[in-house]
Amino acid sequence: MTVHDTPAAASAPVADPRPTVRSHHGDEVEDRYEWFRAKEDAAVIAHLEAENAYTEARTSHLAGLRDRIFDEIKGRTLETDLSVPTRRGDWWYYGRTVEGKQYGIQCRAPLASPDDWTPPELSPDTEVPGEQVLLDSNVEAEGTEFFSLGSFEISTDGTLMLYGVDVAGDERYTVRVRDLTTGEQLPDEIPGTFAGATFSPDGCFIVYTTVDDAWRPDTVWLHELGTPVDNDEKLFHEPDERYWVGAGFTRSDRYLVIEIGSSITSEEWLVDADDLRGEARVVWPRVEGVEYEAAHAVVDGEDVLFILHNDDALDFELVRVSASDPSGSRDVVIPHRPGHRLLGVSTFRDWGVVGYRRGGLPRLGMLDYATGAVSEIEFDEPLYAAGTGGNPEWAPPLLRLGYGSFVTPGTVFDYDVATGERMLRKRQPVLGGYDPDDYAQARVWATAQDGTQVPISLVWKRSFGEAGAEPRPVHLYGYGSYEHSIEPGMSVPRLSELDRGVIFAVAHVRGGGEMGRQWYEDGKLLSKRNTFTDFVDCARHLVDAGYTTPDRLVAEGGSAGGLLMGAVANLAPELFAGVLADVPFVDALTTILDPSLPLTVIEWDEWGDPLHNADVYAYMKSYSPYENVRADVAYPRILAVTSLNDTRVLYVEPAKWVARLREVGADALLKCEMVAGHGGVSGRYNAWRERAFELAWLLDVLGVADA
Repeated sequence: MTVHDTPAAASAPVADPRPTVRSHHGDEVEDRYEWFRAKEDAAVIAHLEAENAYTEARTSHLAGLRDRIFDEIKGRTLETDLSVPTRRGDWWYYGRTVEGKQYGIQCRAPLASPDDWTPPELSPDTEVPGEQVLLDSNVEAEGTEFFSLGSFEISTDGTLMLYGVDVAGDERYTVRVRDLTTGEQLPDEIPGTFAGATFSPDGCFIVYTTVDDAWRPDTVWLHELGTPVDNDEKLFHEPDERYWVGAGFTRSDRYLVIEIGSSITSEEWLVDADDLRGEARVVWPRVEGVEYEAAHAVVDGEDVLFILHNDDALDFELVRVSASDPSGSRDVVIPHRPGHRLLGVSTFRDWGVVGYRRGGLPRLGMLDYATGAVSEIEFDEPLYAAGTGGNPEWAPPLLRLGYGSFVTPGTVFDYDVATGERMLRKRQPVLGGYDPDDYAQARVWATAQDGTQVPISLVWKRSFGEAGAEPRPVHLYGYGSYEHSIEPGMSVPRLSELDRGVIFAVAHVRGGGEMGRQWYEDGKLLSKRNTFTDFVDCARHLVDAGYTTPDRLVAEGGSAGGLLMGAVANLAPELFAGVLADVPFVDALTTILDPSLPLTVIEWDEWGDPLHNADVYAYMKSYSPYENVRADVAYPRILAVTSLNDTRVLYVEPAKWVARLREVGADALLKCEMVAGHGGVSGRYNAWRERAFELAWLLDVLGVADA
């Protein structure tokens, strides 16, 4: 490799091409930079380090702005804070953050009485009676550059704690166990687990999953406390490479549920929680293309399952079946309604909660077991996100809700199911005089090439005038895969943009789930191009309607949204001044052709199988960003951010993409975190620094770096 780079000259790194040939379906492709995949090659590491040095040199003039943005984020954040306590058993559980510390601290305090359902109002400067510090991640992270907590669980009786730690960013967690009565670390230590390990209800076992060589969670294990890990029992193994597995206990503690799923098919097995070595029984045998999830309840003294499914019901329906004979008769509780996408059901002893989407927004409704009626919980704002969370108890009188919008900070309510009263427990403070009324949010609609109406969410600061009154800098975000919806949510770092006059916009393109299951179906497989053209049409709408101009428009997306960024940069480079691509999936065809790579086979349901299907191969080749870098256009400025230890989208994809872009004269930068994973750096201050770096670049592209 030859690198021509000095900070003074700020010359871009140039990697020697080492061509390899990829051949599929009679098509041969020469790839000049596939050799970047050799992570152990010192030349690859040297190239990534040279890219980092070049990016730092090219952006050194923004150092002051980065510091200011970091200070703004820090100054708006209550650094020493506490979460709203959640009741479980005899304790209130909550988290602390402390000024100057990177990571959270997990704590608990005893209930005042068994009838105590009102969480204590905690204050950072007031001692909590009986407080116990369970896990201080700052202590656990000492001596590491990266720290991530993938499992954290307290036994039902409150005496034991398990926690799973990743110190590399590769999402392989080592589970350890601590006795909370003595503080003693137990000898049980389970390396190489996936996230989400959990205690059995009696606290005698740990249920956990492991992954195969392609990073697919494929096996569920049972570990008996006090026994060697080598003696752990395999509860379930899924040999089909298209499926992942997971496991967890029902809220009732009645069953262990083993979940098997792909993008389009699911299956669940039940094991009695009091006999974990007993026989597992299937809820419904898997049928290709049928997804379902089951939740246990007791109705009129009978164990039943509420099952949400899409068997001949595109947007899902909810049925009730006997837990002893789930394949028997189905009582329809909520029938299928096109465009009314049922998302999930949570069951408690006396009632249930249903989540669904209507009109592009998430909704919540209380389910009456006796009548099957659903009563929607109403919220006031036109754009918002609401969901349940922090509800581990089986028979609570209150339901814990999370709520927020683009202008309303994250809010915690307790909902009294009997009276309908909504009690505000906490609204996340935003320091520095933040007033939600200073900002506005709205939804507008763009017309796609095929006539489809695509929603765009907008948020801006009112003092700069009404959005659309005159062209303004716009930051347009998009994702559009896996039926994942981008919900309205307030962001402290985003205020550094809005307060400089930038309009933040979200293009809710097809491939996401905002408008129901068909919205997702119309943006995947051989319809994937709709995702990209929708985003372009949204950008054009914002320009044509006077919200912005191409020289004041920056696009951003991450992971599969990074694929979107690479695709739109090729499709309509003239529409954007800049493109920010986080951990971008920009070499999609190469990845999806290789079943040995992490998650590839699982991903065939989302993208298609180009390895065995020539039509899918040709279609993916027509849009994969790395395959379609153009020499006949002027690209916008591009910043790609990646991590060396990312197991989901390997660093090699953006590294190759940037090298190819440079060949055609594009102004492309690569920033690679050398100790991090798919979620970027660990630690809140490190994450703020990272976001400040990205926002400073973005504001510079938009021409408001000095604002």
